[in-house]
Amino acid sequence: MIISHKEFPNFKRYEMDYCGRPFFMEVGKMAELCNASVLVGYGDTRVLVTATASARPKDGIDYFPLAVDFNEKLYAVGRIPGSFNRREGRPSLNAVLASRLIDRPMRPLFPSDLRNDVVIACEVLAVDRDCSPEVAAMIGASTAVSISDIPFNGPIAGIVLGWDGEKFLFNPTAAEKETNRMTTTIAATHKKIVMIESEADQVPDDVMYEGIVQAHEMVQPMLDLIDRMVAEIGKPKFSYEHAAFDDELFEKLVENEFAGMEYCMDTDDKNVREARVNEWVTAMQEKYEADHPEIMQYMDEILYKLQKKVVKKWLLAGKRVDGRAMNEIRPLGAEVGVLPVVHGSALFTRGQTQVLSIATLNTLSAAQKLDTIWDETEKRFMHHYNMPSYSTGEARAARSTGRREYGHGALVEKALQSVIPSVEDFPYAIRVVSEVLSSNGSTSQASVCGSTLALMDAGVPIKAPVAGVAMGLIKDAHSDKVAVLTDIQGLEDFLGDMDFKVAGTMNGITAIQMDIKIKGIDEAILRQALSQALDGRLFILGKMLEVLPQPREHLSAYAPKIIRFTINPDKIREVIGPGGKMINKIIDETGVKIDIDDDGSVYIATPDEAAAAKARRIIEGIAKDIEVGEVYTGKVVRMMNFGVFVELLPGKDGMVHISKLAKGRVEKCEDVVKIGDELEVKVAEIDSQGRINLVRNDIEYDNAEMPRRSAPGQRPPRRDANRR
Repeated sequence: MIISHKEFPNFKRYEMDYCGRPFFMEVGKMAELCNASVLVGYGDTRVLVTATASARPKDGIDYFPLAVDFNEKLYAVGRIPGSFNRREGRPSLNAVLASRLIDRPMRPLFPSDLRNDVVIACEVLAVDRDCSPEVAAMIGASTAVSISDIPFNGPIAGIVLGWDGEKFLFNPTAAEKETNRMTTTIAATHKKIVMIESEADQVPDDVMYEGIVQAHEMVQPMLDLIDRMVAEIGKPKFSYEHAAFDDELFEKLVENEFAGMEYCMDTDDKNVREARVNEWVTAMQEKYEADHPEIMQYMDEILYKLQKKVVKKWLLAGKRVDGRAMNEIRPLGAEVGVLPVVHGSALFTRGQTQVLSIATLNTLSAAQKLDTIWDETEKRFMHHYNMPSYSTGEARAARSTGRREYGHGALVEKALQSVIPSVEDFPYAIRVVSEVLSSNGSTSQASVCGSTLALMDAGVPIKAPVAGVAMGLIKDAHSDKVAVLTDIQGLEDFLGDMDFKVAGTMNGITAIQMDIKIKGIDEAILRQALSQALDGRLFILGKMLEVLPQPREHLSAYAPKIIRFTINPDKIREVIGPGGKMINKIIDETGVKIDIDDDGSVYIATPDEAAAAKARRIIEGIAKDIEVGEVYTGKVVRMMNFGVFVELLPGKDGMVHISKLAKGRVEKCEDVVKIGDELEVKVAEIDSQGRINLVRNDIEYDNAEMPRRSAPGQRPPRRDANRR
């Protein structure tokens, strides 16, 4: 049998330099059966990206079924999974966020009426710490779809923007990340910015703006490369069955029922508006069903398009649904200490959006352990976001945490991360949970405000309070006319063209998340949105500080009290003891919790200050080197015929020779002391084998000479050995 050599006649490789490191994309060799595949190489990072579309549209849906998966494999960083079965399980939080990072800028660029399943899979095969796998995956995803036959209005390219306080960093290396003050991922087309995701350390607003503008320029060569690939190897886009819609009916409704819809929308009360809309739907069904029997099939899309027309008309004319000015914040309410027993709590209300945030403190052992391809191995500050169905007035059973909840929770976490005190200043694991009680726009930024107040209520010495606000946009498709909105409510978010969330302190930005429904925004809109967001955030911060101007001086009585000190790292083994015997003994004796880091940092947690002090004395005693001449008060723990052993410190004994138990001759040790007696002793000698020889400190002896211990295996000398 002859096996011929496999040929790859369609193989091509495209190369360029990207932010000072080699970048390439290979096609025509791997994963040949999908619509398109691209192997992306950035430095030593390798990501295989595939794009696959179903042959037929999905029945019974009114949305575009796109799925983006970022699949982290621990072999990519040379590790074996720590799970029981030693294989990757559910995606980590970072993997979910990476999937969203790719999905959000690409989704608006697909045809809205496409109903074919499209799956983009990003397989992370190798990771170079200097070259972001997320950036490689985003570029690969855009390229794979662009060169495939799947309809797409791209391409996009991604880049990470950093800043070290003086200069901008583009796709920062591992070394540059040590001084980096922000991580801002930008996705853009040639002309527009389509997505921003940022975590920053109070970066000034004007610096953020200038960096984003420069980052947009930096992605242009990458976009040119993708355009070249499309021109050379791109497939013709397949035709698809456009989603059915009754255009004739819609035009009738616009002409005859527009005023009725305006009435339905003209209220700032979400419940009233929904009741009016439901009545309008019933009336339209009765009025038009005879001529248009499928009216209810299209009603969701009719409502969306008609309501969007109403809102766009109003906003471009300077009118908002609730009567506010374009830069006006909804009525605010804030309370702290709203729950007993918990360590810190706050209720934050903005319009009909309401969030209850609860802060919990614990020892560092409660930090979240991470098993991912990223550098971070544990996380001591966590924020979790929950949005139950009742918050939107829906009757729906509770489900598992979705990607949206993970994403919103992570955004708030990013917004607060830079103001969390260091572990040296505040040695606690911190968890904040935001429960959305009512949702009518910008729940994530309400969570930022509520979480800040909850942390302050718990007595966490945050570096600065943080507030967040969501900006919106309405753009006229036929002109350059735009309306930028401050503090959007749910309707303006749902029907608008942009959701631009900005969180920060008085001094600068801590987080940004921008998503759009149009093909991007230009730099002028970006500048205006940042300017209005700054004004809004400062106003909200002022109102928050009226409620609680600074973190409470003392922790809750229910929070654990933690003391921190250091010992010699070489002594950690002695403090822990064989199989944890010593540290467990200390815990049992004192009732405290103890954490010890590899650098010798010791954390003791307990509400009992006396117990904490006792545990500290014991640990410091164990870790302390015993020196000749030191005096101790210890208990007699063993008795031999030649002397007694006294416990100086936990796990450390010394011997008092029988000749040094009393002034004068002692026949038996039992004649002078018994087990459990406390003796004041002085260290007379530490021999070559580390054995500690002691003398009674309260006795003056006739003979000052120190008796020697016998070598191992030898009998101790007899007291009458010199007799003849």
